Amino acid sequence: MTDGHRHPLVSADELLEALGDPSLRIADVRWFLGEPKRGQAEYARGHVPGAVFVDLDRDLAAPPGEGRHPLPDPIGFADRLGELGFGDGHTIVIHDAAQGQYGARLWWMLDRLGHDDAYVLDGGIEAWRSVGGPWTALRSTPMRATMTLATEWPGTMDREEVADAGASVDLVDVRAPERYRGEVEPMERIAGHIPGARNRPWATLVTDDGHLLPADAIRPLIRGGRERAERPLVVSCGSGVTACFGMLAARVAGLPDPILYAGSYSDWVGAGLPVAKGPEAG
Repeated sequence: MTDGHRHPLVSADELLEALGDPSLRIADVRWFLGEPKRGQAEYARGHVPGAVFVDLDRDLAAPPGEGRHPLPDPIGFADRLGELGFGDGHTIVIHDAAQGQYGARLWWMLDRLGHDDAYVLDGGIEAWRSVGGPWTALRSTPMRATMTLATEWPGTMDREEVADAGASVDLVDVRAPERYRGEVEPMERIAGHIPGARNRPWATLVTDDGHLLPADAIRPLIRGGRERAERPLVVSCGSGVTACFGMLAARVAGLPDPILYAGSYSDWVGAGLPVAKGPEAG
């Protein structure tokens, strides 16, 4: 799985072949919007053998503040990963219960802080089941490891930087179209989107059976029209989680790594900044 340095995906067949490798660690990042306890409950009922549950709210985010899922302190994050058994010499495969839009958060965090031997399972649990991958309810007891990571987050923008940048950046919102348009909003007090952001829903980047599209199909979807192509690409979502799936797709497509607006819409609207509604960027 380390062939093709920094390609972020691994297939279910590759993971199946690697089971039993002493350097392999599997992170189960199942998470469900508005159901914070469901992921761990489903892990307890069954998971990939050897997988360790990683709680998105507790392990991959700081307490709500600048958005619902602020990035945690990198030093504390590295220590927590070590507690969970993820270390410097490990190949880390990450999956969720969907197509990778939540697991990509952990991949992006590891990658940005310097652990590039991390991968997302293409197609998630359904892909694993489709190849007859084993399943168990036996809970793994990880041995503490040492994870050495950078101490500052690179490649991010905060609310003030996004507001100041305005049209000088290509801001992409990967939320579902109805949330972008402001027709529904299950999490924030005001529906809509950041003015100037265009919508590229994460779901348009996957095939009908849940696998990421090939590189040549991803590139035009993420980059947009020629007018925007030379601007720095900034990706946002509701709280900085599914935006990382956009970063994953950009890596697969061979594009320059985008910038993450870590606080995303939850941070923007929480600060009382103006929002736009409807299908246009505004």
